[in-house]
Amino acid sequence: MNEPGRVGGARAWQYRFLDAHVDQVRYPDGTVGEQVLIHHPGAAAVVPFLSDPRGDDPQVLLIHQYRYAVDGMLWEIPAGRLEPGEPTSVCAHRELKEETGCTATSMESLTSIWTAPGFTNERIEIFLATGLERGASTREADEFIEVVTLPLSKALGMISAGEITDAKTVVGLLYSAGFRCM
Repeated sequence: MNEPGRVGGARAWQYRFLDAHVDQVRYPDGTVGEQVLIHHPGAAAVVPFLSDPRGDDPQVLLIHQYRYAVDGMLWEIPAGRLEPGEPTSVCAHRELKEETGCTATSMESLTSIWTAPGFTNERIEIFLATGLERGASTREADEFIEVVTLPLSKALGMISAGEITDAKTVVGLLYSAGFRCM
């Protein structure tokens, strides 16, 4: 039996950093079907702590950001896509600075996630940042962001209450709380 994977297809459209393909795919059972795949360069996200993550109810920075796709504001951790050839750790430092104005003396990789593997190959590496120093942000023109400092317990309560629903943020905060803040 032939191995599963792409057997044909073509680009459907391309815009900026996204590249959509309609592919013919051989499935594990040998049948062939059609799949749409949005190619994405990948991204980095940062859970930034203003105080020691292992301390008593550490302070975390979140951003409250307008997102057109959900027609409103989302609570998020800072994040952004990789530039061509850029290591994820460099992207994490860059996005933290751009969106919050902060620099970090320590940037530790926590985990990586596939955002929506049913139609995109976007993978986000999530980092924990400490040793923050505040400075000026350098946001892009389409970023409408408010930076907010919260105790980790409040952010976790917001997840429980359904106020924080962004996947990378939920994963980053819960991972930090469960594996790094103990």
